[in-house]
Amino acid sequence: MLLVSAALCLAGVAWIGVTGLLARSELLNVQRELSTLKQSVTSPAGNTPGASPEETMRKAAAHAARAHQLTTGPAWFMASQVPYLGRPVSTVRGISEAADRLTGDVLPPMVELVARPIDDAGHQGLGALLSELRGKAPAFDRAARAAADTRTLADGLPRSPWVPGVDRARTRLVTQLRRTAPAMADIAVAGRVLPSMLGADGLRRYIVVFQNTAEARGTGGLPGAFAVLTADQGKLSFETFGTDTMLAHVRPTVDLGAEYRAQYGRMDPTGTWANSNVSPHFPYAARIWTAVWRKHSGQRVDGAAAVDPSALARLLRATGPGRLPDGTPLTADNVLDLTERTGYARFTDSRERKEFLLGVARAAATTFTGALSTPRQLPELLRAAYDITQEGRLKVWSAERREQGLLQQHPLAGAMPARPGPLAGVVVNNAAGGKLDYYLERKLHWIPGQCTRRGRMVTARVTVANQAPASGLPPYVTQRVDKPPYATRPGDNRLLLSYYASAGAQLNDVSMDGRQVSVAGTVERGHAVYTLDVELPAGSSRTLTFHLYEPVSNRAPVLLDQALVTPTRARLEAVPVCDD
Repeated sequence: MLLVSAALCLAGVAWIGVTGLLARSELLNVQRELSTLKQSVTSPAGNTPGASPEETMRKAAAHAARAHQLTTGPAWFMASQVPYLGRPVSTVRGISEAADRLTGDVLPPMVELVARPIDDAGHQGLGALLSELRGKAPAFDRAARAAADTRTLADGLPRSPWVPGVDRARTRLVTQLRRTAPAMADIAVAGRVLPSMLGADGLRRYIVVFQNTAEARGTGGLPGAFAVLTADQGKLSFETFGTDTMLAHVRPTVDLGAEYRAQYGRMDPTGTWANSNVSPHFPYAARIWTAVWRKHSGQRVDGAAAVDPSALARLLRATGPGRLPDGTPLTADNVLDLTERTGYARFTDSRERKEFLLGVARAAATTFTGALSTPRQLPELLRAAYDITQEGRLKVWSAERREQGLLQQHPLAGAMPARPGPLAGVVVNNAAGGKLDYYLERKLHWIPGQCTRRGRMVTARVTVANQAPASGLPPYVTQRVDKPPYATRPGDNRLLLSYYASAGAQLNDVSMDGRQVSVAGTVERGHAVYTLDVELPAGSSRTLTFHLYEPVSNRAPVLLDQALVTPTRARLEAVPVCDD
């Protein structure tokens, strides 16, 4: 009997060894096919010889299904239950199952969409794409749920450091799914809201505001030039352009609640266009902008959007250059510099400068709408739009409650989370009135500590640096509209710096460059906010250290990332697990 048991064990081990090698081969084939697939769907149409994306997808799915089949059955199940030694077996089973789900349930709807034939006669343009998005919305919903389930499966697979090949495969899978699952959720929402928002059910109209990130505001940059965009059956056009001067003192009636008034009322955001977006929660700014436009023009718009010069650069890289009224090319490489640096030296007269920026907005808009009606440019332009959305440089708000409810939990909305949970973020509003935030650098180091009866100890270290040159900048860039009661030099900046913490956080102390300072705490959308007035001389840096107690959570914080010229360099340390 003992010999029989030993023989069965040896047979089981041999079976796992043989099928494991076969499964590894199948998974490597999956990896190769998915690499080919990625290349084929991200390359310009007609530039990738070989199998079609759909055929490549089917091959990948067949290999993944075979790997999953090879790693199921009694021998694999029993081996995975062995304490400690069964971990790599369990992980291989999970990887195979995840690959099967990914290639069978998650990716196919997306591949079918992006593999559409495109021609230059106008077929399969934005209107056709919106129609297809709407038709595939249920499939995208199912794919998004499958992606979320697969991510949960992968996150739960045990680590096996003593089997490095398996551990590396697990890490690659987890990393991939942390990108794929949110992307599929975004696509599912797009399928449900973009067709109607872009005029599939009738004409829509939006106010689009160009934010100048050389002067920071909560949602990104100072609201400057604007345009009114119409969308009808996927055809986009701009019917009005204007400068901030037109709307500077329009005072609509907008009630954003007592919490908002307590936080921002002294800045008069509903009566001063330049301060209309001091909160990082974009829906607040959007509601103000739409109300301002209605008060000014009598025209009701269906929503609002915001973009910045860095977003224009990415879009121009997809479309190719535009041309300014004076013949100057507007390119991906010069649009940021023209709008936020050299434009101030080129035009000393404020009215001329605003007209120049309006010309930039018109040239960019003409280039983008032209590309949207050119089917071969459409895929790259949509990829660019997705990229800038993820970076927080394109934000959209819909006045239609159902649409906004779907957008709210996704990057396109630019919304602060309202639900409880860990949060960390640095938001600055320029308080000097110049254009020196072009030279601003920000760092955030978030360090979670142990748990106490007061909550988890958290240290947030925020560094801001002013890299502006000490000389050579135009007076308009270095001006101090705030007129401080102390001496300053050209290039010195001033910021209202807000640190956003978790709901229920309690501040223990805060220091600036090692010296304790006092700060008043407020609340925005349920989250604790601590704001300091920071004078930042040219060539200097300031480090603020916040020590807090936060409600216990073993999750990493949501990063509230304000999009300025230079992105925040954020470092979030791993969260030590606390017992309940």
